[in-house]
Amino acid sequence: MATYIVLLGPPGVGKGTQARILSETKKLAHISSGDLFRENIKNQTELGKVVKSYLDKGELVPDDVTIAMIRDRLSRPDCEAGAILDGFPRTPAQAEALEAMLKDFKGSVDAVPYITAAENVLIERASGRWTCKANGHIYHEKFNPPKQAGICDIDGSEVYQREDDKAETVSKRIHVYLEQTMPLVDHYRKAGKLVEVDGTLAVDQVTKTLFDKLKK
Repeated sequence: MATYIVLLGPPGVGKGTQARILSETKKLAHISSGDLFRENIKNQTELGKVVKSYLDKGELVPDDVTIAMIRDRLSRPDCEAGAILDGFPRTPAQAEALEAMLKDFKGSVDAVPYITAAENVLIERASGRWTCKANGHIYHEKFNPPKQAGICDIDGSEVYQREDDKAETVSKRIHVYLEQTMPLVDHYRKAGKLVEVDGTLAVDQVTKTLFDKLKK
């Protein structure tokens, strides 16, 4: 039977890193809703054109469009064993739609790891991030600074801080995320599927805790 894991966690908590490790270790496709939107828009698929029409107007993409995109992605061969869903669902209504959809794939959501950390920790992590202009290599001014300030170690291009990585913007993103996600966290907690993991630990300790809890 296919395995489906929904990964939750606010900006800066290291969710993307854990999603990659889970995907590689468990041989499950990692499906990021944000990446999926970008892929469909870039490839100018019919769904991508619909998504772009909403984003261009600054409107939220309707659930049925997002769900259709997720369904299409889950139907691909690399998802036969299941998938790790990152960025979807975002609401209890989307969670219920996902459960209904997964029945068609002879599965259901098995576990929902929720990686957490205090807001000040999240802001320090996310707002210290710098990106290289040429190829997007990621640095952190405290945890992983480039050898030469302002210069990428790998390609020698300038490193800069994106608007959405600045402290004030990060704080807003965290508040919006927590506000929007709490009903979803409660939904999965009531369903007995939520697995809480302390995201303030070192990356390898977060991974170990996550895998230990998933085994249970």
